[in-house]
Amino acid sequence: MITNPFITYGYESAEYFCDRKEETKQLMSLLTNGNHVALISPRRMGKTGLLCHCFAQPELHNHFNTFLIDIYATKNLQDLVYQMGRSIVLRLKSRGRAAIDRFLQVVTSLRTGISFDGQGNASWNLGLGDIKTPSFTLEEIFAYLQSSDRPCVVAIDEFQAVAGYPEQNVEAMMRTFVQQCRNAVFVFSGSQKSMMSEMFSSPARPFYQSVSLMFLKPVALTAYESFAKYHFEKAGKQIENGVVRAIYERFDGVTWYLQKVLNQLYALKDDVAVPDVATAVNTIIGQNEDAYKDTLYQLTARQRDLLMAVSREGKATQITGNSFVKRYHLSSASSVQKTAQSLVSKQLLTYQQGTYETYDKFLSEWLRNN
Repeated sequence: MITNPFITYGYESAEYFCDRKEETKQLMSLLTNGNHVALISPRRMGKTGLLCHCFAQPELHNHFNTFLIDIYATKNLQDLVYQMGRSIVLRLKSRGRAAIDRFLQVVTSLRTGISFDGQGNASWNLGLGDIKTPSFTLEEIFAYLQSSDRPCVVAIDEFQAVAGYPEQNVEAMMRTFVQQCRNAVFVFSGSQKSMMSEMFSSPARPFYQSVSLMFLKPVALTAYESFAKYHFEKAGKQIENGVVRAIYERFDGVTWYLQKVLNQLYALKDDVAVPDVATAVNTIIGQNEDAYKDTLYQLTARQRDLLMAVSREGKATQITGNSFVKRYHLSSASSVQKTAQSLVSKQLLTYQQGTYETYDKFLSEWLRNN
């Protein structure tokens, strides 16, 4: 049962999904016409929600097997294969034991790690270390997709992770398997724009010219205003004109932050005005303050100082320039550059087109006020 319509995790239904009509139409057209897609946008912009929304459409839901595989936390080929196998098995559970049995007839290397209870419900009992020959298991997984009773749509989220694997041939291996699998189309979703663009647009990379590129932008402000008003009024609540705009401009239209603040406002009171936005944001930040303190504690002094400097700047450019270094009392330009790279690798900073920002916008606000 949905008690708050502004969902901050997962996907519920079209009623709780804001707009994306054109993006849904475009992605559905690409997939149902056999095109692989690279879906690119900053994190928390709503890529996963859009994928789930498309998977729920009758054109896909009724005629395709759909799989969403999140490889954000993967570090190597073994991790990738583990997540692919586990995600497919968990998805097939809703179709009953026969569907999983068909999977295990092809993916024999995972057979001993999956058991069934008395009602035929499957359990995934494998650990990461149980994938002994990941390249062979990966080949079997693609063989299953090729032999599936329905055509498949496979979305691999945070696909840029494969570029950082220690194995040198993962991109080429994946490209070969994808090319040979005629029974599936793939969505390669990613949040690091420069890396994703390089992977799919550079002639030197295996996936060059193999996908349709799709860049996801913020939902239009007017659409979010209508969405928020509808759900508040449906519950007998009121939301003042300007509230959604205040959130939208404060957080650059990023979907997750809009949802999070609106969720808090919806829970806060029945008649919401613009000043309530600050109250809601402060409440959310307060709930995370201990975690923010722990984050700072784990950083070196130089990392902490640079993170605070970028947060106070908002959108920081030319961070190695004398003006920026002196304004925030940082060390040398070369040290700042090295420190910035470490913060990007820790995903505390983002770097896009010459601009650094604090990844967590709530953390950024907390740092500006401390």
